[in-house]
Amino acid sequence: MLGQAPGVVEGEERRPWRGRAGQTLRRWLELGEDEFYATFYCASVTRCYPGRARGGGGDRTPAAREQELCSFWREWELRLLRPRLIVPVGGLAARRLLGLTSLDACIGERFDYGEAVVIPLPHPSGVSRWLNQPRNQAQLRQAVELVHEELAALETAL
Repeated sequence: MLGQAPGVVEGEERRPWRGRAGQTLRRWLELGEDEFYATFYCASVTRCYPGRARGGGGDRTPAAREQELCSFWREWELRLLRPRLIVPVGGLAARRLLGLTSLDACIGERFDYGEAVVIPLPHPSGVSRWLNQPRNQAQLRQAVELVHEELAALETAL
């Protein structure tokens, strides 16, 4: 699971996806908290909470330089873990991993990244307005279905 950056709750609790967005993400995936953490290793584009956005609408998007400074760790984790499934959550994670610039073009699709399958999801933050469109909700359902298919195939392969 590749997110954008830790949020304030994650910093306090020292565990990823602990805030409201994490609750939404687990609900989408129909995974309880223990099952979610047993299933996914969680990483992020940057390692530090970037602070609030100037307008107060959510967290600030990490600057390009901040993303670059953390790229070593992300690349190192991928080499070390050699995941079979990567789920980038949000546009920033999809851009950093795959170079994709549009959620419309990637949500509900399956991509290859080395030996891994990549299935992007939109960010579950309440700040994101992408899910306000009914067709985007259908894309989310398709993406979640793909994640479940890949998890089932991985479980069978073990």
